[in-house]
Amino acid sequence: MDLYFQDVDTYITVDESEFETAELGIEVISAVAEAADLADEGGFTELAKAIDQVMVKVAAEYRGKTVTLNKPFRTPGGPKKFSVYVKNDRGNVVKVNFGDPNMKIKKNIPERRRSFRARHNCDSPGPKWKARYWSCRAW
Repeated sequence: MDLYFQDVDTYITVDESEFETAELGIEVISAVAEAADLADEGGFTELAKAIDQVMVKVAAEYRGKTVTLNKPFRTPGGPKKFSVYVKNDRGNVVKVNFGDPNMKIKKNIPERRRSFRARHNCDSPGPKWKARYWSCRAW
């Protein structure tokens, strides 16, 4: 699995078995610090700001092609309006489809936003491999 840090244009190759461990987090933070030369400056706040600005893209394989995880995209010819690739509870990469392609999102109207979030119980959206999680995240 490759982690890509866009701001500093750095790739890190990581074994998938280590992805959920704390050791990977330490490795990623130290790599960002080295790439941005913030380790020499010695400021944790600068490092935290750099990490916030860095976009981590995790690549995985789904049905023989490399896909980006946890990044929703539009599906113009698909069964739903949006799709996203995520890992489910068993560690498999799955494609989650969500959103009605025939409806417009009017989340800038407070009453509609409040009703949608109440109707879909967005206070506890559930796991990432469910459509409700991503739908609530969009609202």
